[in-house]
Amino acid sequence: MTIQHIDVAYTAVATASSGRDGRVASDDGNLDVVVNPPKAMGGSGAGTNPEQLFAAGYSACFQGALGVVARNEKADISGSTVTASVSLGKTEAGGFGLEVAISASIPNVDKATAQALVEKAHQVCPYSNATRGNIKVELSVG
Repeated sequence: MTIQHIDVAYTAVATASSGRDGRVASDDGNLDVVVNPPKAMGGSGAGTNPEQLFAAGYSACFQGALGVVARNEKADISGSTVTASVSLGKTEAGGFGLEVAISASIPNVDKATAQALVEKAHQVCPYSNATRGNIKVELSVG
């Protein structure tokens, strides 16, 4: 696997304490949340969890990439939304892994155009580039 070198424009920093049953905070104080395992995994579900944080980041990043692609294609994506569903489960090797489903709603274009925009955004999005070849990511438009 080749590690891609980037010209760094920004670095986010967050620190977790007590893992999945504790707290995570960014160095600038803009993010400070309690994390707990979800009820589906035997936790209290009282706070957020890493999968929700990943889904939030991925959906926001993908929406941004969709905007970049739409501007290049001169497509109207006003009113569009992107939903990321992040699933956690056991792998065949006995560890844990993730799967992601990205669903985009782009009301002002036809389905074929929406699908093409989503496919191109998947090539632009940093989260997609980071996960490509590592985890299953499914794309859909609705």
